[in-house]
Amino acid sequence: MSSPAVTVPRGATIAGAARLMGRGHLKRLPVVDEDGRPVGVVSRGDLLKVYLRSDAELAEDVRHELLTHLIPEGDAALTVRVADGAVTLTGRLPRSVPSDVALRLTRAVPGVVDAAAEFTTA
Repeated sequence: MSSPAVTVPRGATIAGAARLMGRGHLKRLPVVDEDGRPVGVVSRGDLLKVYLRSDAELAEDVRHELLTHLIPEGDAALTVRVADGAVTLTGRLPRSVPSDVALRLTRAVPGVVDAAAEFTTA
């Protein structure tokens, strides 16, 4: 183990932990709580699991994120298609929702490797 120990806080993102592991050429990374006490360990394999999810699971997560955080219920006709982790969004967005924001939220879903949109506005 390196000294001082390289750790990641409990609330860290997958991308943040992966960057830290990559920079330090680390295979495992201790996870610590707010007081710096160890609460677990994340490994390279743990970080890769998110990219092994099915396209159906990703589509459901994207749909949930968009409809929960961005689009009021009933204000959009949204279709989410996923092929090998690449998401294509089609349908109608409310005028109040910029398509670039929808794409950013989609790309933030763990496991999404790319996103594109073909929206019309309401």
